[in-house]
Amino acid sequence: MKKTIWLAISMAVLFHAAGVSLLGIPAFARKYSMTCKTCHAPFPKLKDYGDEFAGNGFAIADKEAPRYTTDTGDSFLSLLREIPVALRLEGFLTYNNSHARQWDFTSPYILKLLSGGEITKNISYYFYFFFSERGEVAGIEDAFLMFNNLFGSDLDFIIGQFQVSDPLFKRELRLTFEDYQIYRAKVGESSINLTYDRGMMLTYGFPSGTDFTLEILNGTGIGEANPLRNFDSDRYKNFVFRVTQDIGNNFRLGGFTYLGKEEKQGVGNSLWMLAADATVTASLFELNLQVVERRDDDPYFTHGDDPAIKTRGGFAELLFMPKGGDSRFYMASLFNWVNSEAQELDYGSLTFHVGRMVRRNIRATAELTYVFKSPHEKHARLAFGLVTAF
Repeated sequence: MKKTIWLAISMAVLFHAAGVSLLGIPAFARKYSMTCKTCHAPFPKLKDYGDEFAGNGFAIADKEAPRYTTDTGDSFLSLLREIPVALRLEGFLTYNNSHARQWDFTSPYILKLLSGGEITKNISYYFYFFFSERGEVAGIEDAFLMFNNLFGSDLDFIIGQFQVSDPLFKRELRLTFEDYQIYRAKVGESSINLTYDRGMMLTYGFPSGTDFTLEILNGTGIGEANPLRNFDSDRYKNFVFRVTQDIGNNFRLGGFTYLGKEEKQGVGNSLWMLAADATVTASLFELNLQVVERRDDDPYFTHGDDPAIKTRGGFAELLFMPKGGDSRFYMASLFNWVNSEAQELDYGSLTFHVGRMVRRNIRATAELTYVFKSPHEKHARLAFGLVTAF
């Protein structure tokens, strides 16, 4: 047993020294000559200021970036002097005690190129390209244009492809290797979940701390276009409505509804989702809670021969940062659960995660997840990693 522990520690140190994970887009820090902790603590987790920066189209309202555009002599042309780019390379050393019970160099787990910024005042873009995701070329996931402050108001408009769950909790910004499993759940043969889709998003914020979001989606994910060059495989559009309310400085409540319909080979599936969430913050702790309820009337597309399917799930995430935004050491725990009449979706896990900031943009991590409910056997996963961004 001792020999196994020392082997794990030795391999983790070796793996950390290799430098295995890149997160975030430090091109913004280079552009404005500002430290990463202005927006992140710890990265890639966003602080309130980082949320405001992203919502403002990746621009700081009161700070003009030096040499941001090229002077072409045409005042009607906005041409970036440099295209801001960054990389994310993510890998892990993992041990899974099910099946083969083996150590695995899960690297590169992710390799992506990111770019984003303000094209001109109130018009911005963001995208990333997956060179590799779990050993395959995955292509583009996030890719959108953002129009800020429409009609001189706080109304923002986004069009392109993005994660449906972005207005809830952003999967890309979580600290754990373990995912928010309920967002990934697809029932039966349905194409719909709360990860990536194509569409448009409108957001509006009131001074009272109330924020509204409306999404109109294809409801077919982000696969390839069909022979007619259409991305949407049916005539339906799906709708998402989101509202959040800040209560004081340390509490936020949110609600979310998804109304959709999809069709495959002439058979339709109507579905709805309702979700509630809350965030509680203190000087040292942050607690994030999410519950999702889903109903599909024919997710196997059998002309109603099978009964409607009920699915329920959520997660609870607790973060501990002993020195707040200046913490170099932090801890996180994540509880996942999914219960569905489509039993292949059933899932339950408990994750413990620790991390230390070696530098402001270098984060060493260790994580243990126990999957106590799964269509397969129960198992535990141990993962070591190093997260860095430049």
